[in-house]
Amino acid sequence: ASVTESLSVMAYDRTGFAWVDGTSSGAYNEDGTLKENADVIYVTPDNKDTVSLAVVKDAKGNKQTATGLQNILDLVKKGYANPLDIRMIGNITDFAVMDHGDIVVDGSSKGNTNGVTFEGIGEDATANGWGIRLKNVSNVEVRNIGFMNCDSEEGDDVGLQQGNDHVWVHNCDMFYGDAGSDADQVKGDGALDCKRSTYITFSYNHFWDNGKCNLLGLKGESDDMYITYHHNWYDHSDSRHPRVRSYSAHVYNNYYDGNSKYGIGACLASSVFAENNYFRNCKYPMMISEQGSDVYGSNVGTFSSENGGMIKACGNVIFGAARFVDQT
Repeated sequence: ASVTESLSVMAYDRTGFAWVDGTSSGAYNEDGTLKENADVIYVTPDNKDTVSLAVVKDAKGNKQTATGLQNILDLVKKGYANPLDIRMIGNITDFAVMDHGDIVVDGSSKGNTNGVTFEGIGEDATANGWGIRLKNVSNVEVRNIGFMNCDSEEGDDVGLQQGNDHVWVHNCDMFYGDAGSDADQVKGDGALDCKRSTYITFSYNHFWDNGKCNLLGLKGESDDMYITYHHNWYDHSDSRHPRVRSYSAHVYNNYYDGNSKYGIGACLASSVFAENNYFRNCKYPMMISEQGSDVYGSNVGTFSSENGGMIKACGNVIFGAARFVDQT
């Protein structure tokens, strides 16, 4: 232990679409201080199934006590709870109560707008064997957690499943999960995927040798959806950095290192602004489906059979690529 006479605390870098028309700071204020009325729970390997909280459950302020993290979050779903800060300490393996192998934050019509933060305390906070899944929620933050060995049905370390807005996932380590049943799931199904959600920021994350990092969007989405990826490290991961469908994505200041398949992939009318990224030994830094690098020399696409999107590239550095075809 040590004591200091002065301590300076600085807020994280709050930039990107997650702060357009709202906030993604979860249980925290914009200056990095905890909200005054926030509830704080500490989850450890010893108390993970016995941690409890009295949660506000209705407009009259009545409370109900729940035991276990998923049961607490099921009460938060009612939409009346105080901001909730979930602080993880140590190596947290599967809980006794989960939703198909994940811990799920599920929203109601009220959207859980008071804010939820998942954060690791210290240098070794780990979600081991499970993922965090978000559904129909607003103002959620996930930070400072290492994810590994995920074997949930959804298969993602963190998954934005549907109907979310203003979500911020940052300063996390994403290790690959348990092998899935398909040939392209040897390193797990995914790491940090986003579907049918908007005003999102993914920043300062380290992806460790993942097979598929960032799937963005599904087929048939037509709403205006916006997301920012910045200052992420794609460390010898294979693909989807991100793979973009339909979205408007700003991808800047990311480091791509030793990526065996491709960096950014655009299809299905997506719009990507790739700015000031560094690609080192990334096989195909940027690909548009059925165009350019994807079909060069063979006229047969390898990235995707879907219609292409568009990538506007500015200020990127590319070193050691197998191919990069652009249009100037």
